[in-house]
Amino acid sequence: MQKKLSLLEIILIGIGLAMDCFAVSISFSVIKKEIKFFEALKIAIFFGIFQAIMPVLGWLLSLTFKEYIQEFDHWIAFGILGTIGVKMLVESLKKTNKKQIQITNFWLIISLSIATSLDALIIGVSFAFLKVNITEAVIIIGIITLFISMVGFRMGMSLGSVFGKRAELIGGIVLIGIGTKILIEHLIS
Repeated sequence: MQKKLSLLEIILIGIGLAMDCFAVSISFSVIKKEIKFFEALKIAIFFGIFQAIMPVLGWLLSLTFKEYIQEFDHWIAFGILGTIGVKMLVESLKKTNKKQIQITNFWLIISLSIATSLDALIIGVSFAFLKVNITEAVIIIGIITLFISMVGFRMGMSLGSVFGKRAELIGGIVLIGIGTKILIEHLIS
């Protein structure tokens, strides 16, 4: 029996996935103290688009294998969400070197958009094993990412770099929590 994700769970997944973009946005605005609104919006749009596209790609790839692994799909969802969550926790605890970079460089924006959305690709794989309206989910994830990225730019200018790592920590905890909830619900039913 497939687990149906609620709207709240999709929103929480979107928030969890957006935390990498949030952390990058904060870092960008710390590096470039007075980032222009349209520069921030451009970057946030790229982040949102990539966060929306990647789950679709993962979902499409995994549909091919769905029938073979349906009996242990809840373990797959738990493993994927848990692994990403742990990765985010570990990343949030690492020390980083700050160096001056040109944050409006097109290729840098594309590279960061891809890097921050790889987790979303893997989430898309787990969506194939859950009851989820993929169109609704990716629209929600993309919009949340765009919004959270814009908030990150604003907060970075105000709060500095301290909050960035905490955001990734919270995102990791949220993803681990959702994965655990899916596993427990399936094992109980």
